[in-house]
Amino acid sequence: MAEYIHVSALNALARRVLENCEPLNNLIVCGEISNFTRHSKSGHLYFTLKDDQASVKAVMFRDKARLLGFAPQNGMLVLVYGRATLYERDGAFQVYAEYMRPFGAGAAQMAFDALRRKLEAEGLFDPARKRPLPPMPRCIGVVTSKTGAALQDVCNIISRRWPLTRLLLAPVNVQGLEAEQSIVSGIHALDADPRPELILVTRGGGSKEDLWVFNSERIARAVSQCRKPVVSAVGHEIDYTILDYVADLRAPTPSAAAELCVPDVRQVRQNLFILGQNIQKNIQSRWQMCYNNLNALASRRVLDAQKTAVENRAQTLQELSDAILSQKQMLFRQKQTALQHAAAVAESLNPYGVLARGYTIVRDRKGQCRTVDQLKAGQEITLQGIHVTADCTVNMVRPLSGEDQDENAQKL
Repeated sequence: MAEYIHVSALNALARRVLENCEPLNNLIVCGEISNFTRHSKSGHLYFTLKDDQASVKAVMFRDKARLLGFAPQNGMLVLVYGRATLYERDGAFQVYAEYMRPFGAGAAQMAFDALRRKLEAEGLFDPARKRPLPPMPRCIGVVTSKTGAALQDVCNIISRRWPLTRLLLAPVNVQGLEAEQSIVSGIHALDADPRPELILVTRGGGSKEDLWVFNSERIARAVSQCRKPVVSAVGHEIDYTILDYVADLRAPTPSAAAELCVPDVRQVRQNLFILGQNIQKNIQSRWQMCYNNLNALASRRVLDAQKTAVENRAQTLQELSDAILSQKQMLFRQKQTALQHAAAVAESLNPYGVLARGYTIVRDRKGQCRTVDQLKAGQEITLQGIHVTADCTVNMVRPLSGEDQDENAQKL
Protein backbone atom coordinates (compact mmCIF):
# COMPACT_ATOMS: atom_id res chain seq x y z
CA MET A 1 0.00 0.00 0.00
CA ALA A 2 1.36 3.45 -0.99
CA GLU A 3 2.42 5.81 1.82
CA TYR A 4 -0.08 8.63 2.40
CA ILE A 5 0.03 12.15 3.95
CA HIS A 6 -2.64 14.24 5.59
CA VAL A 7 -4.17 17.29 3.92
CA SER A 8 -2.50 19.61 6.42
CA ALA A 9 0.90 18.12 5.61
CA LEU A 10 0.17 18.49 1.90
CA ASN A 11 -0.72 22.14 2.28
CA ALA A 12 2.33 22.79 4.47
CA LEU A 13 4.56 21.13 1.88
CA ALA A 14 3.01 23.17 -0.93
CA ARG A 15 3.47 26.34 1.09
CA ARG A 16 7.17 25.62 1.69
CA VAL A 17 7.69 24.94 -2.00
CA LEU A 18 6.04 28.22 -2.96
CA GLU A 19 7.93 30.24 -0.36
CA ASN A 20 11.24 28.79 -1.52
CA CYS A 21 10.52 29.87 -5.08
CA GLU A 22 12.43 33.14 -5.47
CA PRO A 23 10.29 34.66 -8.29
CA LEU A 24 7.17 34.31 -6.12
CA ASN A 25 8.75 36.23 -3.23
CA ASN A 26 9.31 39.47 -5.16
CA LEU A 27 6.25 40.06 -7.29
CA ILE A 28 4.66 43.03 -9.00
CA VAL A 29 1.20 41.94 -10.12
CA CYS A 30 -1.01 44.06 -12.35
CA GLY A 31 -4.72 43.43 -12.09
CA GLU A 32 -8.19 44.83 -11.59
CA ILE A 33 -9.65 44.91 -8.09
CA SER A 34 -12.88 42.99 -7.50
CA ASN A 35 -14.71 41.65 -4.43
CA PHE A 36 -13.01 44.32 -2.36
CA THR A 37 -13.66 44.13 1.41
CA ARG A 38 -12.17 46.08 4.31
CA HIS A 39 -12.60 44.10 7.54
CA SER A 40 -14.26 46.43 10.04
CA LYS A 41 -12.49 45.03 13.14
CA SER A 42 -9.06 43.94 11.97
CA GLY A 43 -8.60 46.58 9.26
CA HIS A 44 -7.24 43.99 6.81
CA LEU A 45 -8.06 44.34 3.08
CA TYR A 46 -9.37 41.31 1.18
CA PHE A 47 -9.85 41.45 -2.60
CA THR A 48 -9.38 39.62 -5.88
CA LEU A 49 -7.00 40.60 -8.66
CA LYS A 50 -8.17 39.64 -12.12
CA ASP A 51 -7.48 40.14 -15.78
CA ASP A 52 -9.27 38.87 -18.88
CA GLN A 53 -8.22 35.25 -18.35
CA ALA A 54 -7.61 34.58 -14.63
CA SER A 55 -7.96 35.79 -11.06
CA VAL A 56 -6.11 35.39 -7.77
CA LYS A 57 -7.09 36.17 -4.20
CA ALA A 58 -5.09 38.81 -2.35
CA VAL A 59 -4.85 40.17 1.17
CA MET A 60 -3.20 43.27 2.61
CA PHE A 61 -2.82 43.38 6.37
CA ARG A 62 -3.69 46.41 8.45
CA ASP A 63 -0.13 47.66 9.09
CA LYS A 64 0.42 47.90 5.32
CA ALA A 65 -3.10 49.02 4.43
CA ARG A 66 -2.97 52.10 6.68
CA LEU A 67 0.02 53.37 4.71
CA LEU A 68 -1.84 53.50 1.39
CA GLY A 69 -2.08 56.92 -0.18
CA PHE A 70 -5.41 56.18 -1.91
CA ALA A 71 -8.70 54.34 -1.34
CA PRO A 72 -8.86 51.06 -3.32
CA GLN A 73 -12.16 50.45 -5.13
CA ASN A 74 -13.69 47.70 -7.25
CA GLY A 75 -12.79 48.09 -10.91
CA MET A 76 -9.56 50.02 -10.18
CA LEU A 77 -6.47 48.82 -12.04
CA VAL A 78 -3.55 48.55 -9.63
CA LEU A 79 0.01 47.33 -9.27
CA VAL A 80 0.45 45.09 -6.23
CA TYR A 81 3.91 44.52 -4.78
CA GLY A 82 4.30 41.45 -2.59
CA ARG A 83 4.68 37.68 -2.53
CA ALA A 84 2.57 34.64 -3.42
CA THR A 85 2.07 31.69 -1.11
CA LEU A 86 -0.52 29.18 0.12
CA TYR A 87 -2.99 29.76 2.93
CA GLU A 88 -2.71 26.36 4.61
CA ARG A 89 -6.10 26.22 6.29
CA ASP A 90 -8.09 26.56 3.07
CA GLY A 91 -5.41 25.39 0.64
CA ALA A 92 -5.91 28.71 -1.16
CA PHE A 93 -3.22 30.20 -3.37
CA GLN A 94 -3.12 33.96 -2.72
CA VAL A 95 -1.00 37.07 -2.93
CA TYR A 96 0.14 38.89 0.24
CA ALA A 97 0.33 42.57 -0.74
CA GLU A 98 3.07 44.71 0.82
CA TYR A 99 2.35 47.83 -1.24
CA MET A 100 -0.17 48.89 -3.84
CA ARG A 101 -0.64 51.84 -6.14
CA PRO A 102 -3.04 52.73 -8.94
CA PHE A 103 -1.96 51.82 -12.46
CA GLY A 104 -3.10 53.72 -15.48
CA ALA A 105 -4.01 57.38 -15.95
CA GLY A 106 -7.65 57.10 -14.93
CA ALA A 107 -7.14 55.11 -11.74
CA ALA A 108 -4.15 57.15 -10.67
CA GLN A 109 -5.92 60.45 -11.19
CA MET A 110 -8.95 59.21 -9.28
CA ALA A 111 -6.77 58.21 -6.32
CA PHE A 112 -4.87 61.49 -6.53
CA ASP A 113 -8.05 63.57 -6.50
CA ALA A 114 -9.53 61.60 -3.61
CA LEU A 115 -6.45 62.09 -1.42
CA ARG A 116 -6.19 65.76 -2.34
CA ARG A 117 -9.82 66.38 -1.31
CA LYS A 118 -9.26 64.52 1.97
CA LEU A 119 -6.13 66.45 2.96
CA GLU A 120 -7.57 69.76 1.80
CA ALA A 121 -10.62 69.19 4.01
CA GLU A 122 -8.26 68.64 6.97
CA GLY A 123 -6.60 72.00 6.29
CA LEU A 124 -3.19 70.70 5.23
CA PHE A 125 -3.21 72.96 2.15
CA ASP A 126 -4.30 76.10 4.03
CA PRO A 127 -2.15 79.10 2.95
CA ALA A 128 -2.16 80.31 6.56
CA ARG A 129 0.00 77.29 7.44
CA LYS A 130 2.71 78.27 4.97
CA ARG A 131 5.87 79.48 6.72
CA PRO A 132 8.40 81.92 5.22
CA LEU A 133 11.88 80.68 4.39
CA PRO A 134 14.88 82.03 6.32
CA PRO A 135 16.47 84.79 4.20
CA MET A 136 20.08 83.58 4.58
CA PRO A 137 20.08 79.96 5.81
CA ARG A 138 23.35 78.66 7.22
CA CYS A 139 22.35 75.01 6.67
CA ILE A 140 19.77 73.35 4.39
CA GLY A 141 18.65 69.75 4.79
CA VAL A 142 18.17 67.92 1.48
CA VAL A 143 16.01 64.80 1.15
CA THR A 144 16.90 63.14 -2.15
CA SER A 145 18.91 60.37 -3.78
CA LYS A 146 22.64 60.72 -3.22
CA THR A 147 23.31 59.60 -6.81
CA GLY A 148 20.64 61.66 -8.57
CA ALA A 149 21.16 64.65 -10.83
CA ALA A 150 18.88 66.73 -8.58
CA LEU A 151 21.48 66.74 -5.79
CA GLN A 152 24.22 67.88 -8.17
CA ASP A 153 22.04 70.71 -9.48
CA VAL A 154 21.25 71.90 -5.95
CA CYS A 155 24.91 71.74 -4.87
CA ASN A 156 26.16 73.63 -7.93
CA ILE A 157 23.62 76.44 -7.73
CA ILE A 158 23.86 76.99 -3.96
CA SER A 159 27.68 76.97 -4.00
CA ARG A 160 27.55 79.61 -6.74
CA ARG A 161 24.80 81.81 -5.33
CA TRP A 162 25.47 81.63 -1.59
CA PRO A 163 28.61 79.61 -0.67
CA LEU A 164 28.11 80.31 3.06
CA THR A 165 25.29 77.75 3.18
CA ARG A 166 26.09 74.13 4.06
CA LEU A 167 24.02 71.20 2.80
CA LEU A 168 23.06 68.28 5.04
CA LEU A 169 21.97 65.28 2.98
CA ALA A 170 19.47 62.66 4.07
CA PRO A 171 20.06 60.06 1.31
CA VAL A 172 16.82 58.27 0.37
CA ASN A 173 15.27 56.11 -2.32
CA VAL A 174 13.04 58.26 -4.52
CA GLN A 175 11.23 55.38 -6.22
CA GLY A 176 10.51 51.74 -5.56
CA LEU A 177 9.05 49.78 -2.67
CA GLU A 178 11.24 51.37 0.01
CA ALA A 179 10.92 54.94 -1.26
CA GLU A 180 7.94 56.01 0.84
CA GLN A 181 9.37 54.90 4.20
CA SER A 182 12.82 56.16 3.22
CA ILE A 183 11.56 59.66 2.42
CA VAL A 184 9.45 59.85 5.59
CA SER A 185 12.46 58.78 7.69
CA GLY A 186 14.67 61.36 5.95
CA ILE A 187 12.22 64.18 6.71
CA HIS A 188 11.92 63.12 10.36
CA ALA A 189 15.72 62.87 10.74
CA LEU A 190 16.38 66.36 9.37
CA ASP A 191 13.52 67.84 11.38
CA ALA A 192 15.05 66.42 14.57
CA ASP A 193 18.54 67.67 13.68
CA PRO A 194 19.15 71.21 15.05
CA ARG A 195 21.45 72.24 12.20
CA PRO A 196 19.14 72.63 9.15
CA GLU A 197 17.00 75.77 9.06
CA LEU A 198 14.82 74.47 6.22
CA ILE A 199 14.30 71.16 4.39
CA LEU A 200 14.31 70.62 0.62
CA VAL A 201 12.59 67.47 -0.68
CA THR A 202 13.51 66.95 -4.32
CA ARG A 203 14.13 64.60 -7.22
CA GLY A 204 14.57 64.99 -10.96
CA GLY A 205 12.04 64.39 -13.68
CA GLY A 206 10.41 61.08 -14.56
CA SER A 207 7.14 59.46 -15.54
CA LYS A 208 4.01 59.80 -13.44
CA GLU A 209 4.66 56.32 -12.10
CA ASP A 210 8.19 57.33 -11.07
CA LEU A 211 6.87 60.37 -9.21
CA TRP A 212 3.86 58.62 -7.66
CA VAL A 213 5.54 58.04 -4.31
CA PHE A 214 5.40 61.80 -3.66
CA ASN A 215 1.59 61.50 -3.67
CA SER A 216 1.85 59.42 -0.49
CA GLU A 217 -0.36 60.41 2.42
CA ARG A 218 2.42 59.46 4.87
CA ILE A 219 4.87 61.83 3.21
CA ALA A 220 2.23 64.58 3.16
CA ARG A 221 1.58 64.20 6.90
CA ALA A 222 5.30 64.05 7.70
CA VAL A 223 5.74 67.41 5.93
CA SER A 224 2.68 68.94 7.61
CA GLN A 225 4.04 67.96 11.04
CA CYS A 226 7.53 69.24 10.30
CA ARG A 227 8.69 72.08 12.57
CA LYS A 228 10.89 73.59 9.86
CA PRO A 229 9.85 75.12 6.52
CA VAL A 230 9.75 72.56 3.70
CA VAL A 231 10.39 73.24 0.01
CA SER A 232 9.23 70.71 -2.58
CA ALA A 233 10.85 70.34 -6.00
CA VAL A 234 9.73 67.15 -7.71
CA GLY A 235 10.03 66.55 -11.44
CA HIS A 236 9.46 69.37 -13.89
CA GLU A 237 7.26 72.46 -13.94
CA ILE A 238 4.20 70.57 -15.22
CA ASP A 239 4.44 67.85 -12.55
CA TYR A 240 2.28 68.41 -9.47
CA THR A 241 2.20 66.04 -6.49
CA ILE A 242 0.43 66.01 -3.13
CA LEU A 243 3.77 67.02 -1.59
CA ASP A 244 3.66 70.30 -3.56
CA TYR A 245 0.33 71.26 -1.99
CA VAL A 246 1.46 70.52 1.58
CA ALA A 247 4.94 72.06 1.41
CA ASP A 248 5.54 75.64 2.49
CA LEU A 249 6.91 76.46 -0.96
CA ARG A 250 6.74 74.62 -4.26
CA ALA A 251 9.52 74.99 -6.83
CA PRO A 252 9.08 73.79 -10.43
CA THR A 253 12.52 72.12 -10.60
CA PRO A 254 15.42 71.27 -8.25
CA SER A 255 17.48 74.10 -9.77
CA ALA A 256 14.69 76.60 -9.19
CA ALA A 257 14.35 75.38 -5.60
CA ALA A 258 18.04 76.04 -4.96
CA GLU A 259 17.62 79.59 -6.26
CA LEU A 260 14.58 80.16 -4.03
CA CYS A 261 16.31 78.82 -0.91
CA VAL A 262 19.33 81.16 -0.90
CA PRO A 263 20.00 84.73 -2.03
CA ASP A 264 22.43 85.71 -4.78
CA VAL A 265 25.70 86.89 -3.23
CA ARG A 266 26.26 89.35 -6.08
CA GLN A 267 22.87 90.95 -5.56
CA VAL A 268 23.46 91.16 -1.81
CA ARG A 269 26.79 92.92 -2.38
CA GLN A 270 25.13 95.38 -4.73
CA ASN A 271 22.36 96.06 -2.22
CA LEU A 272 24.91 96.64 0.56
CA PHE A 273 26.85 99.03 -1.64
CA ILE A 274 23.71 101.03 -2.43
CA LEU A 275 22.70 100.99 1.23
CA GLY A 276 26.14 102.26 2.27
CA GLN A 277 25.90 105.12 -0.21
CA ASN A 278 22.44 106.06 1.03
CA ILE A 279 23.63 106.05 4.65
CA GLN A 280 26.61 108.22 3.77
CA LYS A 281 24.41 110.71 1.91
CA ASN A 282 21.93 110.79 4.79
CA ILE A 283 24.67 111.46 7.37
CA GLN A 284 26.18 114.20 5.24
CA SER A 285 22.78 115.79 4.75
CA ARG A 286 22.03 115.76 8.48
CA TRP A 287 25.49 117.15 9.31
CA GLN A 288 25.00 119.99 6.86
CA MET A 289 21.58 120.77 8.34
CA CYS A 290 23.01 120.86 11.88
CA TYR A 291 25.88 123.08 10.74
CA ASN A 292 23.47 125.55 9.12
CA ASN A 293 21.30 125.64 12.24
CA LEU A 294 24.36 126.28 14.40
CA ASN A 295 25.43 129.18 12.23
CA ALA A 296 21.93 130.60 12.44
CA LEU A 297 21.99 130.43 16.26
CA ALA A 298 25.52 131.76 16.64
CA SER A 299 24.45 135.39 16.45
CA ARG A 300 21.71 135.07 19.03
CA ARG A 301 22.20 136.23 22.62
CA VAL A 302 20.86 132.97 23.95
CA LEU A 303 24.13 131.39 22.98
CA ASP A 304 26.05 133.95 25.06
CA ALA A 305 23.98 133.10 28.13
CA GLN A 306 24.52 129.41 27.57
CA LYS A 307 28.22 130.01 27.09
CA THR A 308 28.44 131.94 30.39
CA ALA A 309 26.57 129.18 32.23
CA VAL A 310 28.90 126.57 30.82
CA GLU A 311 31.97 128.60 31.81
CA ASN A 312 30.64 129.03 35.39
CA ARG A 313 30.03 125.31 35.69
CA ALA A 314 33.49 124.63 34.30
CA GLN A 315 35.07 126.93 36.95
CA THR A 316 33.11 125.21 39.73
CA LEU A 317 34.19 121.85 38.43
CA GLN A 318 37.84 122.95 38.41
CA GLU A 319 37.63 124.20 42.02
CA LEU A 320 36.11 120.90 43.17
CA SER A 321 38.81 119.02 41.31
CA ASP A 322 41.58 121.09 42.99
CA ALA A 323 40.03 120.52 46.44
CA ILE A 324 39.82 116.78 45.87
CA LEU A 325 43.45 116.69 44.73
CA SER A 326 44.63 118.69 47.78
CA GLN A 327 42.73 116.41 50.15
CA LYS A 328 44.16 113.37 48.42
CA GLN A 329 47.75 114.66 48.81
CA MET A 330 47.23 115.46 52.50
CA LEU A 331 45.87 111.99 53.23
CA PHE A 332 48.78 110.47 51.37
CA ARG A 333 51.33 112.36 53.52
CA GLN A 334 49.55 111.34 56.73
CA LYS A 335 49.51 107.69 55.76
CA GLN A 336 53.16 107.86 54.68
CA THR A 337 54.23 109.33 58.09
CA ALA A 338 52.24 106.65 59.96
CA LEU A 339 53.87 103.95 57.86
CA GLN A 340 57.37 105.26 58.57
CA HIS A 341 56.65 105.35 62.31
CA ALA A 342 55.35 101.78 62.27
CA ALA A 343 58.44 100.66 60.36
CA ALA A 344 60.74 102.28 62.97
CA VAL A 345 58.90 100.53 65.81
CA ALA A 346 59.11 97.22 64.02
CA GLU A 347 62.84 97.70 63.43
CA SER A 348 63.44 98.44 67.11
CA LEU A 349 61.80 95.14 68.01
CA ASN A 350 63.88 93.11 65.55
CA PRO A 351 66.16 90.74 67.54
CA TYR A 352 68.69 90.71 64.76
CA GLY A 353 69.12 94.45 65.20
CA VAL A 354 70.44 93.70 68.71
CA LEU A 355 72.94 91.21 67.26
CA ALA A 356 74.20 93.91 64.91
CA ARG A 357 75.21 95.96 67.98
CA GLY A 358 77.56 93.14 69.22
CA TYR A 359 75.23 91.13 71.44
CA THR A 360 74.68 87.35 71.17
CA ILE A 361 71.77 84.94 71.61
CA VAL A 362 72.26 81.85 73.82
CA ARG A 363 70.61 78.64 72.45
CA ASP A 364 70.67 75.09 73.80
CA ARG A 365 71.23 72.01 71.62
CA LYS A 366 67.53 72.01 70.74
CA GLY A 367 67.81 75.54 69.35
CA GLN A 368 65.72 77.14 72.10
CA CYS A 369 66.76 80.54 73.44
CA ARG A 370 67.97 80.45 77.04
CA THR A 371 68.75 83.08 79.66
CA VAL A 372 71.86 82.86 81.80
CA ASP A 373 69.71 81.97 84.79
CA GLN A 374 68.56 78.82 82.91
CA LEU A 375 72.08 77.49 82.22
CA LYS A 376 73.74 74.65 84.11
CA ALA A 377 77.34 73.59 84.47
CA GLY A 378 78.45 71.15 81.80
CA GLN A 379 75.59 72.18 79.47
CA GLU A 380 76.47 72.51 75.77
CA ILE A 381 75.25 75.76 74.26
CA THR A 382 75.58 77.79 71.06
CA LEU A 383 76.30 81.51 71.00
CA GLN A 384 74.78 83.18 67.89
CA GLY A 385 76.15 86.46 66.66
CA ILE A 386 75.24 88.52 63.59
CA HIS A 387 77.64 86.63 61.30
CA VAL A 388 78.97 83.59 63.23
CA THR A 389 78.01 81.06 65.90
CA ALA A 390 80.17 79.49 68.59
CA ASP A 391 79.63 76.11 70.25
CA CYS A 392 80.55 76.26 73.97
CA THR A 393 80.34 74.25 77.23
CA VAL A 394 79.28 75.93 80.47
CA ASN A 395 82.04 75.43 83.05
CA MET A 396 80.31 77.04 85.99
CA VAL A 397 77.20 79.13 86.79
CA ARG A 398 77.52 81.47 89.73
CA PRO A 399 75.35 84.33 90.97
CA LEU A 400 76.61 87.91 90.78
CA SER A 401 77.54 89.75 93.93
CA GLY A 402 75.80 92.95 94.86
CA GLU A 403 78.70 95.01 93.57
CA ASP A 404 78.70 93.20 90.22
CA GLN A 405 74.98 93.80 89.86
CA ASP A 406 75.39 97.51 90.53
CA GLU A 407 78.22 97.69 87.99
CA ASN A 408 76.12 95.97 85.32
CA ALA A 409 73.19 98.29 86.01
CA GLN A 410 75.45 101.31 85.52
CA LYS A 411 76.69 99.89 82.16
CA LEU A 412 73.16 99.41 80.94
